[in-house]
Amino acid sequence: MALPYAIPRDAGAFEHAHARGFTRLSDAALARFAVDSLIEEAQLTPKPALVDGRGSGAHRDLDLPLMLRSARALEPTFSALARASRGRTPSMTLRAELAQIGRVGEQDMMRATDGSNAHRGAIWIVGLLVAGASIVSNTAPELHSQAQSDVARVCKLAAQIACFPDRFAAPADSHGQRVRQRFNVGGARQEAQDGFPHVIGVGLPALHAARSKRIGENLARVDTLLAIMASLDDTCLLHRAGLDGLRAGQRGARAVLAAGGTSTAAGRAAFDALESALLTLNASPGGAADLLAATLFIDKLAHHAASGS
Repeated sequence: MALPYAIPRDAGAFEHAHARGFTRLSDAALARFAVDSLIEEAQLTPKPALVDGRGSGAHRDLDLPLMLRSARALEPTFSALARASRGRTPSMTLRAELAQIGRVGEQDMMRATDGSNAHRGAIWIVGLLVAGASIVSNTAPELHSQAQSDVARVCKLAAQIACFPDRFAAPADSHGQRVRQRFNVGGARQEAQDGFPHVIGVGLPALHAARSKRIGENLARVDTLLAIMASLDDTCLLHRAGLDGLRAGQRGARAVLAAGGTSTAAGRAAFDALESALLTLNASPGGAADLLAATLFIDKLAHHAASGS
């Protein structure tokens, strides 16, 4: 993937964290990783025009307590996705089973939030990665390919599942579907089918690069979100503000990173300008937020693999 700027890579730490195999992760452990990732994304502060510890950003129907209720309500869904995938291989049958579990999870989310869509995109993105991780963690270590890390295998398996059609899905008429058709962008579906390039190729390298600067985990994660925003065709921005919203998000994120990131005075000033622009447009980068949560989930898997516990 061609990126609009260069992300320095803390190669030693990144490769070390991905080099070892997973020990067996239970369904409950994978679900906990997923929920923790959603909670950590929601609590991360500051985020441009998104719900965080300061307030609701550009959202009128969401706040932080609601986001946390939504994330916690999804733990049974993620556990069920892991359980359904264990010992399986990607197939149309598995895809249909996971889709049905996801639809039940959406209903649980809506009940927890009184009808607000807090995590529909994350159920798809993170849920597929949970399924891939369940398959990988159930595989005997001696059967693993030496040429491919377990983290890469998780994303590849999740992508293979995503490429099968959901035979039982109702005709789609979602905001995301309309945006994909109008602006000819792939959205979350294409991101998954392509193997999560904004997680593997952008989010994880940016997170490790930021950590290598020792700026603190919170700001490292904010800069990771901005790195994802800088190149993602975010359907949430497109839905809420069209191309103006997408361009404001991408250009503003690039400006923050070019100024040195949110740990610098110039970067924070650029961040404030980005947030002001998005709030004026009533736009928020929800797609990038979902991919940050996915990045945090994969990062947890990588740390588990590196530590063996």
